[in-house]
Parts: sequence; C-alpha cells; structure tokens
Amino acid sequence: MLKILFLLLNAAKLGPLLKVGGTMLLSIGVYAFIFGIWYAVGFVLLLLVHEMGHYVVARRLGMNVGLPTFIPFVGAWIELKEQPLSVEQEAKIAFAGPFYGTLGAVLALALALNQGSALLMALAYAGFFLNLFNLIPISPFDGGRIVAILSPRVWLIGLPILLGVFLLIPSPMFLIILILLAPTIYGALRSAWRREVPEHNPRYYEVPLEARIRYGSYYVLLLVFLCVMTYMTHLQVETLRSA
Repeated sequence: MLKILFLLLNAAKLGPLLKVGGTMLLSIGVYAFIFGIWYAVGFVLLLLVHEMGHYVVARRLGMNVGLPTFIPFVGAWIELKEQPLSVEQEAKIAFAGPFYGTLGAVLALALALNQGSALLMALAYAGFFLNLFNLIPISPFDGGRIVAILSPRVWLIGLPILLGVFLLIPSPMFLIILILLAPTIYGALRSAWRREVPEHNPRYYEVPLEARIRYGSYYVLLLVFLCVMTYMTHLQVETLRSA
C-alpha cells in the first residue's frame, strides 16, 4: 500500500513534465505527418525555446507559472497562475519569448549556412516568421503585452494589422488561430477602448518613463530585425528550393 502511495506521489510530481512531453510528442506526430519528422522536431524545439523564455523570466520574477503546453497548429503557451503586478513585469515576461525564440532561429540559420542545409534554413525561416507574427501589437500576442507598457490603447492598431496579415497569408491554420483567440482579442480591445484597469492593481499601468522608452525601443529593434531576417531567410529558402 505504501509503495503504491509512493508511486502516486512521484507521478504527481512528474505530472507537469509528462504533460509537456506528451503534448510535444503529439505536436511532433501531427507535424511529421505533413512536413516530415525532422522538420517537426526542429519546429517544436523552436516553439519550446520561445516558451521557455517566458517561463524562465516569470520564475525569476517569483511568479507561479506552469510549464509549456503544445497544441498542433495553434502553437504553445505557458500558464501564468497569477497576474503580473505591473505592466512592466508583463512586458518583461512577454518580451522574453520572442527574444529567446529569435536566438533559437539565429542558431538554426547559423547551422543552415554552415551545413548548407535546406531543412535548417526552412526551420530558421519558420522561427523568424513565428516570432515576428507574435509581435503583432494586440493581446494575447506577445507584442500586445509588450506595447501595453506604452498604452493599452496601442492594441487598437493591432486589429487592422492582424487582418492585413490574414489577407497577405490566407492560411487555414491562421484562420483557426484567429477563431480560437477571437474572444480574448475582443476582450483586450474592449478593455483598451474603455481604459479598464486590472482589478488586482489599480496602478498597474503606472510605470516610469524610462521603462516605457526602454521596452518601446526593445520592441521596435526586435521587430525590425525579425522583418529583415524573415525576408532574407525566405529568399534563401526559395533559392534552395529552385536549385
């Protein structure tokens, strides 16, 4: 009986890791069916790097946060089990994802150039594009959580950008993401329009000017870098494909 109880306790401790591993394997299996096993593995690892950026910074801030969960064709996310104390904390956690995700894509690009690998170049392009997409300035995307430090009303310009991206890339996967996120996006836009303040901290949006300038600069610099790298790696992928 004690042995069974001990095993159950160990299973409970491993539960979060099993969830991460299980959802990662599920995503790899689904992507592998369409794109091949090695692309699927690389793609999911790039998502993991992005999400672990959020996770590590949230933990450093002392927040209760769950490990990443993966859903095929939707992506991955971490579960913040408590709200950030300020918009600066939220911006710091949000920025970490695309920042470390971009580093992962840069590593894939370096390996692709070193090995002359079309597969790694395609993964680098996917990494740059996904992190660029995540910088769309509307919640729940990372970009929306970063620019909220400037003003939550910046989210209002995110909707036409989101619709513009869909018109440029009329992907069924993108449409599924939009449908799934529609309630959250609507709630964020309504809050921005009404200038609602989070209940847990009425001074949530009160931050020093220096912090606004710093995160605004981080956002613009990363956005420009990702635009350039997404375009350049896309050209490389097309060149390798036609070779």
